[in-house]
Amino acid sequence: MMIIKRPAAAASAALALALSLPPAAHAAAQPLAPAPAAAAVRQVLPIGAAVSALPLVVEDRTGYRRTSFKHWNVGDLPADGCNTRAEVLLAEAVVYPEIGPGCTLTGGLWWSYYDEREVTPAGALDIDHVVPLAEAWDSGASAWTAARREAYANDQGASASLVAVTAASNRAKGDKDPAQWLPPSADALCRYGAEWTATKLRWGLAVDEAELDRLRDIAAGCGGTDVEFTPAP
Repeated sequence: MMIIKRPAAAASAALALALSLPPAAHAAAQPLAPAPAAAAVRQVLPIGAAVSALPLVVEDRTGYRRTSFKHWNVGDLPADGCNTRAEVLLAEAVVYPEIGPGCTLTGGLWWSYYDEREVTPAGALDIDHVVPLAEAWDSGASAWTAARREAYANDQGASASLVAVTAASNRAKGDKDPAQWLPPSADALCRYGAEWTATKLRWGLAVDEAELDRLRDIAAGCGGTDVEFTPAP
């Protein structure tokens, strides 16, 4: 068998040629860095158009576990010593509470828009995922990575995603969609329908047929209501 070797002189000539190239030529040979991702654009749609933009699917809860959505994490400001729950409470306080060691909140006042009640102290409130975790799983989150589900469960990037409400209203809602539960306050209906729709559009989540029908009914009675959302990163 014949083994062909590259002559040493040829190898040396190739090396000399490479070293003689100007810096620009070396730079051109390097792989290009990926272009920065375009910033998500805030969108505003009339509620009817926003509801119509939701994709329709048959939802499936197979494999759902609440622990698939890690929460509450260190929040948007890890240095403040408060978790996501506490940071939402601070952001939504009507009267700001005192913050003690370990982010213990004392005093303060909140407004639960689901049932139009003033609430104090902080421990009497729940932080509601406007679109519940189980509902998110049904409508697309089952295919997400664990990191994206954690981001969803702790989403402070949109005021519609998490809301401080009375524990009673949150627990009555549970994991129900608008076809199964709506806030007891009639004045909350348009806001709730808009925030539900905004959250689903922000995260690319779908709706089932009964849910879509109810959202269309809400939209029909909420002319002039806009849905504002920015697609999640």
